[in-house]
Amino acid sequence: MRSIRPSFTARRGKGARRGTSPVLAAVALSSALALTATACGSSDTKADGKSTVSATSSDTGDGKIKIPDDIRDKLKEHGIDIDKWKNGAWKNWNRDDWLREADDYINPIIKGLWSSGRMRDANDPDTGVDTNDISGDQGVTDPTPAVVNAKAVTPTYHANAATAGKVFFDSPEGTMVCSATVVEDPAHPAKSNLVWTAGHCVHAGKKGGWYRNIAFVPSYNNAGMKTAQLETATRDQVAPYGVWWGDWARTSQQWIDQGGETGGQGSSYDYAVIHVTPEKGSGGKSLEETVGSALPVNFNAPAVPKVSSITATGYPEAKPYDGSTLYQCTDKPGRLSINASDPTMYRIGCSMTGGSSGGGWVEAGSDGKPTLVSNTSIGPVTSGWLAGPRLGDVAKGVYDSVSKKFADQ
Repeated sequence: MRSIRPSFTARRGKGARRGTSPVLAAVALSSALALTATACGSSDTKADGKSTVSATSSDTGDGKIKIPDDIRDKLKEHGIDIDKWKNGAWKNWNRDDWLREADDYINPIIKGLWSSGRMRDANDPDTGVDTNDISGDQGVTDPTPAVVNAKAVTPTYHANAATAGKVFFDSPEGTMVCSATVVEDPAHPAKSNLVWTAGHCVHAGKKGGWYRNIAFVPSYNNAGMKTAQLETATRDQVAPYGVWWGDWARTSQQWIDQGGETGGQGSSYDYAVIHVTPEKGSGGKSLEETVGSALPVNFNAPAVPKVSSITATGYPEAKPYDGSTLYQCTDKPGRLSINASDPTMYRIGCSMTGGSSGGGWVEAGSDGKPTLVSNTSIGPVTSGWLAGPRLGDVAKGVYDSVSKKFADQ
C-alpha cells in the first residue's frame, strides 16, 4: 500500500535549477521583499505565545536588499540568515537543523519563488505503507471498496469547484505538492483566509518538522490546460487567483507525535489548517472574497452508515495522472480502522493517486448544501481507494485555534 503522501521533485538537478532563478530574479527586480516570521505550537499556550513579525525592506539602488535589524535578529532567533535564505539557502537545509521542535513554524514570503515551472515540477515520490499498519486492526474495517474511476472536473475549475486548489511547499527531499480546500472562518464570516489540507502537507510527523515555503494556489490551472500548454504558461495563467502564503499553520498533536512518511499511525488525525495572506496585493479582499466561496466544516461527522455519498476532490500527480488536472471521485464510504483506539476513518473507492492528498471530502449537509467532512490521507500502492479522517473535537480544536488567532485582524 501507499500513503497518499505529498508529491515532490525527485529530479534534483532539474529542480534545483528551476528553483533558484525565481528567487534571484525576485531579489534583483522587486523593489520590496516581504517577510513574515511565525511560530506555531501544538497547544494554545505555545501557539498564542509566539508573535508574528513582518516588514518591508526597500531596494538601496545597488542591487542589495536591506533588512531592518530587528527583523533580521528575529529571523536569526529561528535559525534563518535572511541573506542566505533569499538566495536559495532553503534548498540546502542541514537535516538536523530542519528536524526542529514541533512548535517552530517559519515561513518567510519569497516573492516570485513559486513560478509556473516550479509548480509544474512538483512530482510524486511513490512511497509505501507497511501492510502491518492495517492488517492487525482490532476496530471495524469494511471490505475493500470497488474502484471508482476519478472524473476530470470540467474547466473552468473556478466555476465548478471554486474552493479547490493546490498547496506547494519545500522539504529536505525536494519540492512538494498537495491538494487543499478554502473553508469558512467563524471569526470572519464571508471573509475567510483559511485553507484545509492534510497534516502531512504541513508537517513531517514524528521524525520531522514543519515544511517550508508553504503557499496555496486556488483554482490551479483554472482553464484546464494540457501538460504541453503548461510548459509555456505564465504564472498568472496557472494561478489566476494569486499565490497565497501560509503565515500560520496548525495540525493535530497526534499527527506530530505519531505521523510518518508512509502513513498508517497518526492518519486518523491527519488534517491541518493554514491561515494565508496574498503574495501580491488583493485589493483588501480575503481569500474567500477572491475566489467567491468557502466550505463550512462539519465537526460532528456522521457515522459511516449514515452517509450516502462523499465526493473527494484533488489534483493527482502520480501516474497515470500528471498533476495538471482537477479530478473528483464520488462513492458511498465504508470504514477503515488503523488503530482500535483511534477514530475509524472514512474509505471510498477512487483511482486518484499521490498529489490528491489533503483534498477535501464533501457531503451534502442536512440543508442540502456541501459541507467538508474529511480530507484525503492514505491509499494503496496500486491505487483504487482513498481514506480520510473523520472530524471531531480534535479537528475542531485545530480549526478554532487558527481562527481565534486572527480573530482581531
